[in-house]
Amino acid sequence: PTSAQVSAVPQLGRFCYTLDNDVLTTEQRQFYEDNGYLLIKKLVSDKDIERFRKEFLRICKKEVNPPGAMIMKDESLRSQYGQSEKVVNKVQDFQEDKELFRYCTLPEVLKYVECFTGPNIMAMHTMLINKLPDSDKQTFLHPMHQDLHYFPFRPADRIVCSWTAMERADQDNGCLVVQPGTHKEPLKPHGYPKQEGKANKLFHGLLDEDEMSPRVHLVMEKGDTVFFHPLLIHGSGVNKTSGFRKSISCHFASSQCYYIDVKNTDQEHLEKEIVEIVRKKYNATSVELRDIWNFRARLVQGERINL
Repeated sequence: PTSAQVSAVPQLGRFCYTLDNDVLTTEQRQFYEDNGYLLIKKLVSDKDIERFRKEFLRICKKEVNPPGAMIMKDESLRSQYGQSEKVVNKVQDFQEDKELFRYCTLPEVLKYVECFTGPNIMAMHTMLINKLPDSDKQTFLHPMHQDLHYFPFRPADRIVCSWTAMERADQDNGCLVVQPGTHKEPLKPHGYPKQEGKANKLFHGLLDEDEMSPRVHLVMEKGDTVFFHPLLIHGSGVNKTSGFRKSISCHFASSQCYYIDVKNTDQEHLEKEIVEIVRKKYNATSVELRDIWNFRARLVQGERINL
């Protein structure tokens, strides 16, 4: 073979974690390939973030009640503050809230998502996190974890999270912490962290954490958006300020991803926990994990194939 052909061969398989596109530069693709995340500055406008914030406040005050949404509260603060932003720390599964779900359809977000998933895109899991001030009990510390632990679909490389800061996030108010390059590792066993009494429902963490692995604190300004791989080990610290730290996020997947059976895997105990929560909430008798995901998944671009 000629030298030109030889040098061209490695290029074909150069990127495993992004698809060919005209959005990301070669440097950005290489950064994601090596690190498992990519931060895009000022991607979401202040105007949109303000709209999401107002809708979150409406949900806190029970002015709107999106069907299917899980609204997580710090019950110990309710007597002090009633229904307010000071009590609600997370709105999960907001796919039925038109205003918040707009986030998952923003063209500026989907433009990047497509680089990881391809053109047929499902919004699989949505969250607005309101990290409450928390200096002593560490209730809202999310231990280091891999998001794929929660997902019964594959392949992992066609799933990506888009996480947007709704205000400045730094080490003081509990910004995201990532362990670069860990997206190349397999899914590890998760469970509730050892420090009892501090675990939040479903806030699973790695059972065997590598304390020596380098960590990067992602300091982000309002509107900055990080895209990361579902195997990237990440978490967030405690909010040591007196304010809130809000973010809005969605896990997107190619609609060509497929469901897997988690029986006899490390994810089985999580399946039981989620199914139990849903059964109680909806008084349902027979619920399968796949049904739950089917119910919350929404097509945002292209065609619905498997998921």
